[in-house]
Amino acid sequence: MKVKSLVAALLVCAAPVAFAQEAAPAAAAQVPQSPEAWLARMTDMTRNMSAYKDPKVFVPFMNAITEPSFYTAMGSNMMEPGSWLNMANSMVQPGAYSNVMQLFADPNVAMKWLAASMDPNFYTAMLTQLSDPGKLMRWAMAPVDPKTLQMLMKTIDPNVYVKWMMSPLDPRALQLMTAPVNPNLYMGWLGASMNPGSYGDMWKGFLNPAGYNLPAMPAMPTAAATPWAAPAIAAPTFDLNALTQMFQVPAAGQPYAFPFPMPTAPAAK
Repeated sequence: MKVKSLVAALLVCAAPVAFAQEAAPAAAAQVPQSPEAWLARMTDMTRNMSAYKDPKVFVPFMNAITEPSFYTAMGSNMMEPGSWLNMANSMVQPGAYSNVMQLFADPNVAMKWLAASMDPNFYTAMLTQLSDPGKLMRWAMAPVDPKTLQMLMKTIDPNVYVKWMMSPLDPRALQLMTAPVNPNLYMGWLGASMNPGSYGDMWKGFLNPAGYNLPAMPAMPTAAATPWAAPAIAAPTFDLNALTQMFQVPAAGQPYAFPFPMPTAPAAK
């Protein structure tokens, strides 16, 4: 009985590792490795949806936001004017549009979450984040954590108030104030809305006009061989030059070839 309990415990502990190892090495390298790095990622409006686009990234995200150090770092950053300016500047970037639209418009995201909903390792990895004894101990010791004390001492730090007084002169604040009169901002948002890559990798080929080629049209008989045949089509169907030539006024003295002359029956011999 003890052996069975030991094996079950090892399987539970190995499930999050097995689920995390399924991620690609390139994707794993882009995942923040600390609560402070996760806080910087989630306050960047051009990248903060990455935690919700892939279940394999959502698991370490849940691990980070259930750590007490995540909230102590958040409290310290909230007292820094530069953190608010960085987040506000990221909100007006065209990448914020692509960041949000890829979450809702990319079918691959829905398929990843559908596969995760049927993967027992995903549920086990999520549940073990909340039942980790080490994490529960860190929450119990959070009031005496040096990071918590540092955050509390920051409220009486005169340098913090000086930073807030000087924040209107911060270059990031000036950049944010001049953004509404910058034409490149609106052109960037327009370009992001028309870029197929803003809606996921699946739409890049589907919405690319260069990927659609008209089939070659068969050659039609010439007027010399059959006088009643229509003229041969030499231009593509969607060629604007060909469409404009359809409405040209014929030269003087040139009759309209309509109705077309019909062939006569061959004479009986």
